[in-house]
Amino acid sequence: MANFTMQRPAVSEYAGHFGKYVDLVAGSDVVGALRGQIGETLATLGAIAEAASLKRYAEGKWSIREVVGHMIDTERIMAYRALRIARADTTPLPGFDQDPYIAAADFDARRWSGLLEEFEVLRRSNVLMFDGLNGDAWGRLGTASGNAISARALAFVIAGHELHHMKIVRERY
Repeated sequence: MANFTMQRPAVSEYAGHFGKYVDLVAGSDVVGALRGQIGETLATLGAIAEAASLKRYAEGKWSIREVVGHMIDTERIMAYRALRIARADTTPLPGFDQDPYIAAADFDARRWSGLLEEFEVLRRSNVLMFDGLNGDAWGRLGTASGNAISARALAFVIAGHELHHMKIVRERY
């Protein structure tokens, strides 16, 4: 990482609904947190058998494959936003609705091992991207879903979003 001290995002750097994700991330080394989650998450998910990955903990809830697919989609979108903002692109970025994404993706028809590989490759790529940002890039603000957000906050959202969903997988599935 470049020579600067990483800081947690201020509450002014993200919309209030993202606070629950930012708050889940311990400390200020978000790149370290993102990197560390790769092994932890893959160990947990890799212990789930192909057939068990189709399990839903209740009627109308997502399968484990859909949860992982949602984590992938969300990380990809948040990382794209972070890249645009870090590169000083001031174009307002649209929001997204997770439910149509799940319906259109058909994650339950995908190979479980393929979803895990996609998660790993995406995360490793994003760790490299975030690790290459300088202090100015981390603090840049942009607009997504009509709200101000920084590249730094988006990295914390990605890490916290994964923590949120992995807690659900561990507790309910």
